[in-house]
Amino acid sequence: MTSPLVATRSLTLWAGRDLELHLGWTDSAPVSATLRRRGETADGAPSASPELRTQPLVELLVVGHGRRSANLRNTATTVGARLRYRSHVERTDGEWRVVEVEQIDEVTGLATTSLLRTVESSGILESWTTVRNEGGAVQQLHAISSLMLARPVGDTPISRTDSIEGTSEWLGECRWETRPVRDQAGLPRLDLAAHQRQDSRGAIAITSQGAWSSGRRVPAGVLATRDGGPALAWQVRHNGAWRVELDERLGDADTGFLVLGMFGPTDADHAWSLALAPGTEFTTIPVGIAVSEHGWADALAGMTALRRRLAPRGKRPTVVFNDYMNTLMGDPTTAKLLPLIDAAATTGAEIFAVDAGWYDDGGDWWDSVGLWEPSTTRFPNGLGEVLTRIVERGMVPGLWLEPEVIGVNSPVADQLPDEAFMQRGGVRIVEHDRYLLDLRHPAARAHLDGVVDRLVLDLGVGFFKLDYNVTPGTGTDLDADSPGDGLLQHNRALLDWIDGVVTRHPQLVIENCASGGMRADYAMLSRLHVQSTSDQQNPLLYPPVAAGSLVSILPEQAGNWAYPQPSMTPEEIVFTMCTGLAGRMILSGKVDEMDTDQLALVREGVTLARRFESHLTSSVPTWPLGLVQWEQPWVAVGHRTPQESYVVIWSRGDGRDGVELDIPAGDVEVIYPSGDAFTSWEVNRPSPDRLAVSTTSPQPQARVLRIVHQA
Repeated sequence: MTSPLVATRSLTLWAGRDLELHLGWTDSAPVSATLRRRGETADGAPSASPELRTQPLVELLVVGHGRRSANLRNTATTVGARLRYRSHVERTDGEWRVVEVEQIDEVTGLATTSLLRTVESSGILESWTTVRNEGGAVQQLHAISSLMLARPVGDTPISRTDSIEGTSEWLGECRWETRPVRDQAGLPRLDLAAHQRQDSRGAIAITSQGAWSSGRRVPAGVLATRDGGPALAWQVRHNGAWRVELDERLGDADTGFLVLGMFGPTDADHAWSLALAPGTEFTTIPVGIAVSEHGWADALAGMTALRRRLAPRGKRPTVVFNDYMNTLMGDPTTAKLLPLIDAAATTGAEIFAVDAGWYDDGGDWWDSVGLWEPSTTRFPNGLGEVLTRIVERGMVPGLWLEPEVIGVNSPVADQLPDEAFMQRGGVRIVEHDRYLLDLRHPAARAHLDGVVDRLVLDLGVGFFKLDYNVTPGTGTDLDADSPGDGLLQHNRALLDWIDGVVTRHPQLVIENCASGGMRADYAMLSRLHVQSTSDQQNPLLYPPVAAGSLVSILPEQAGNWAYPQPSMTPEEIVFTMCTGLAGRMILSGKVDEMDTDQLALVREGVTLARRFESHLTSSVPTWPLGLVQWEQPWVAVGHRTPQESYVVIWSRGDGRDGVELDIPAGDVEVIYPSGDAFTSWEVNRPSPDRLAVSTTSPQPQARVLRIVHQA
């Protein structure tokens, strides 16, 4: 109930059937954001210290003010608790409803504007914070929230709330774990009311360091009610360091409530601090949520809708053929490429990309990259001969590029000024024999603009695979208040550089890659068309990556490798082709050495990928066996629309014991592979919403199923 001593004002950002996203504030407490039942009365606040019973919408950790209540996280900050509502405005921006809420801390003169944008009845929201120094003294900032949300799954007790979190590693991206929020390693029951009614001090912290935004943890996740009730999917839209935390705070009824806090870089995690001078402002990174009243999979469907609003419009490649994976492996030559191009064209691929090595004359190019001039020894008649053959065979020519690095033995390393590179203490940062460009510097950007413009205008390149195989640690302290500040400025300068490239060359299709999926985020994917999901070369290990990537990447942007080989059996070719069909296919393999039957299997898979196109871009991902575990023998992922679903299912071992999938009612058929040679699978329905699948073969196999849903 609302306290009679405190007048509460409120604003509803979004309302569903039973839940609403609500802003509330009083004269003696800051604005707060809460997910609550529709029509529920706002939480009251005791008159003695209302701000400590409220979770502010904005938290600011400022040197000299610190926290009002001691903890090891970023709640209960003194400035956050002192913020008071000043004004708000509402406007529309296309389909978005935009609400800007302004607050002020009279002590420091720090004013915050929270920009919150929603789409009517969608359950999605994006948020970021701008802080302005309206006072007379410099303020040292150590953390600023993009969004703080109380009760992110409504009134569900913490003890019945799960957190779905993703862990990544080179070759093992997008591994998902469901963990109870209230557990031994999470937020234990502490009887906070008996301890002077203080909040807890710890948190479940999910953080990523450096410039690999998904190199350690995936910048997306879900909070879910264990019984399938309210759920919330979250996403950090940033190509650098970030922090998400789950906190427990003590409410008015002496019961703990959950808080979701979302941040960019912070001082404690990322060596980020900023001296905000009077009259200046700073804006945090964008974050997003998608709320569902019906479980975690539905929340991810909402997040899929949010990502589609962010992703670049226009044509995407249906199938890219890339010469690297398990094929040329960075050793392209004219003699190797011409027959491969001819064969790739017969598969139906639309783009042919020449991957790493096209610029190398010496055979060991790792520490000499940066000039990006075609090799004369690999291509005696020029790279143009190869790119012309690609065009003649009806495909778009593409090149691999790692623009943000300069090898320590590259001539460019001496041509650019020191200020064009990331530094610590006046020394260039070196990682794995590479310097890292600082794209804040005009010389660095001019160099890259010259490279891209030359390759596009002179050689006719229409596709780039942009890679990023090293990361600079916490960042650069050159012309920055802190290493984390320098890195954040570079991250934003990189996005600005990409925007310039796309503006000058709107016909370009660009793939995002960083040692596979080490920088898979929607700062990058709101600009780039395809995301490489992994560098994994073992076909048996790729299915969990392909299935798991759809939690954090749109199906039409999740670029999964299929690398069939002439040494493979027909079932092995089908297995790897099914991995490509789980998202956006990136095809490789020595198709020029295949026999007629093998090439027909590849061509059939590519044809299906092209048929998938309209379905892929309108579907939501599903996981008929639940979220995948890394060693799981059966793996399944689907793309569902109201009319039909396509499900890719892999048996990674002996599948004769079979498995049951959660599949909505409808007629089922195996659509890949076709033919009498592939009859080892049995598919039937033990119940209307269950599908039983088994195979008579003890060898790894895979299939694509089509389910036409009943009305």
